[in-house]
Amino acid sequence: MESKLWYKQPANLRSWNEALPIGNGRLGAMVFGGTMIERIQLNEDSLWSGGFRKRQNPYAKANLGQIRTLLREGKVSEAEDLSRYALTGTPEYQRTYQNLGDLQIRFQNMPDDMYDYERSLCLNDAVASTTFMAGGFPYRREVFASAPADVIVVKLSTDNPEGLSFDARLVRPRLCENTGIIDESSVYVNGINGGEDGISFHMMMTAAIEGGDMEATGSYFVFRNVQSAVLYVTASTSYRSKNTLEACQNILSKAKVKPYEKHLAEHLTDYKALESRVSLCIGGGDNSELPTDERLSRIKEGYEDAGLVALYFRYGRYLLISCSRKGTLPANLQGIWCGDFLPPWDSKFTININTQMNYWPAEICNLAECHVSLFEHLHRMHSNGTEVARDMYGARGFVAHHNTDLWADCAPQDTYIPSTYWVMGAAWLCLHVWEHYEYSLDTDFLDKHFYLLKDVCIFFEDHLIENTKGELVVSPTSSPENTYIPPEGKPVVLCEGCAMDSQILWELFTAFEKACHILGEYDDFAKKIASMRIKLPPISIGKDGSIMEWLDEKIEAELGHRHISHLFALFPGGSISPEHTPELAKAAEQTLRNRLAHGGGHTGWSRAWIINFWAKLGDADEAYDHLMLLLRHSTLPNLFDDHPPFQIDGNFGGTAAIAHMLLESSTNTVYLLKSLPKQWRNGYVSGLRAKGGLTVNINWQNGKLKNVRLVASMAYRGKLIYNGVSIGLDLKEGEEFYAEI
Repeated sequence: MESKLWYKQPANLRSWNEALPIGNGRLGAMVFGGTMIERIQLNEDSLWSGGFRKRQNPYAKANLGQIRTLLREGKVSEAEDLSRYALTGTPEYQRTYQNLGDLQIRFQNMPDDMYDYERSLCLNDAVASTTFMAGGFPYRREVFASAPADVIVVKLSTDNPEGLSFDARLVRPRLCENTGIIDESSVYVNGINGGEDGISFHMMMTAAIEGGDMEATGSYFVFRNVQSAVLYVTASTSYRSKNTLEACQNILSKAKVKPYEKHLAEHLTDYKALESRVSLCIGGGDNSELPTDERLSRIKEGYEDAGLVALYFRYGRYLLISCSRKGTLPANLQGIWCGDFLPPWDSKFTININTQMNYWPAEICNLAECHVSLFEHLHRMHSNGTEVARDMYGARGFVAHHNTDLWADCAPQDTYIPSTYWVMGAAWLCLHVWEHYEYSLDTDFLDKHFYLLKDVCIFFEDHLIENTKGELVVSPTSSPENTYIPPEGKPVVLCEGCAMDSQILWELFTAFEKACHILGEYDDFAKKIASMRIKLPPISIGKDGSIMEWLDEKIEAELGHRHISHLFALFPGGSISPEHTPELAKAAEQTLRNRLAHGGGHTGWSRAWIINFWAKLGDADEAYDHLMLLLRHSTLPNLFDDHPPFQIDGNFGGTAAIAHMLLESSTNTVYLLKSLPKQWRNGYVSGLRAKGGLTVNINWQNGKLKNVRLVASMAYRGKLIYNGVSIGLDLKEGEEFYAEI
């Protein structure tokens, strides 16, 4: 099984997209692997640009009715102007995720004749390594982010009798108040983001050595002729700690007294508990002797490399483990890795697809624990979202728009009409609660999170209105982030209802009703939601044979638009499928072909979504072709997804897509190898999860299923389907099913 990314040269110090990521959920780092100068760029998940603000627009409630009237009368431009004034957050922007700083290491006595260089990230142990020979002696560097110790660990060593001489310091070029020495064995940087009410932080480093000397001078550690040195780096912010200095000191004092080998062993135990659950091997030639960037270049030239696909899949799971753990913030637009103070789109949680896509691999790829940070953030969003619902819409319940941030802000973000006034963010996120239940059948979890499902339904009980057909619709809304051309010819965005809203609400109301039955909560409100679901606009097919994006025929301004929102019901929703709704599935296929014929899929995350669509439709050739396009056009040298610029959602969407090409499931049906490409003739996957509490292991040869083994974590009754053949399943808790095909 493919185990590492590796390169024959250091990352360019100015090319962040060549560095290799490590992380423990809270702390992240990008390792460059330099020989004379090493740069390790650092992040901490709660270091954002400022404190919490209530941003509800006080004029929203008074103008909502007028905005709806203007839309009903076809005066869309006027409705958009009034929305800009009355529905925009005040101030309009949420907080921004930020760079923590750099650990800089400069070497003084390195021999000039360097050779046998290798820089790597091993996915077996989550360690970034740099090795090379110089002056006839080996030099080694190992970097990992320990979740048990809550530190980033850097070990530098050599067999050269003269040892290593270097200096190391922590650097933050902006919003840095102080830097220097705490005591003879620790250096620090501190500061505050966003003024007096902002986020204060400390970043701190300590070290231990074998041989030679070490001293702290100014803001530097200076090492002379050491055989090995271990640096420990941590950070703390006022988001979690009242005393950030003390928090860092406590972490580092515990870390320093423990030997490096113990840290490494504990880190490995923690990491492998998650990483080792799933294995994927795809036959088709072993190119692991080639550096990763060369392999990627070959794919861009048209070569096949099934091993790199398997590595990309494993890397996606590694990234989720590294940036999303219980007790941390969820994965943002860049996971946890951000090299800027003003990152693209603020590197927030964009919840009109991007944050949701980050968690598409969590359940099917057996990383449900990594999903927890998203649920924790939903809990934090709830109280803010109830205030936004009340203050801006005069509604009960819970609402969020298309972005949220560190503070779980639920008010509208910016004044970008194609997305700002969309109120479906909390509804979509709450479907992740139901998804986790579908995979785990954990009724305690469902009971604990039931109030989220209920309160978001309560919001829509108050907020939905009837259109002229008697259907329940959201108004105002938009189809993210698309534009249409009305009869008068000026492109507009806002509308009275759209396909995506109705599809999300259908899934939400269905999930809520099922949850009520499971928990014994089926009351008058549950009946009300069931009756409202029936009044939602149905999925409609347009004159061109595709799924309609709006509730009536409209001229689309950008035919190759990156969002394909009106196929939510195909994926990640489940209302469209070839097995149960063949006519709608055919229309969904036509929708995809229309988009792609006009340049769709030009962003990394959009291409990843498209692979999942084709996998759901069972079209292996299209799924494979678009996976190759994702690698060729939207993947950076370190295998990060390229929007452009870097966004991690494409990695997670691509990882989920590979899993869905091999396994699809509902609560009572498992589909095997539904979209197996002919290029993957032989292979196996173990440890994937299916809905209903099943762990699935699949082995195939010559393009056909050889055997399957299922393990039921809960009692399971359903069926297994492969190539049109159905096998009934009736398993007890803990029981295994095995079949040779």
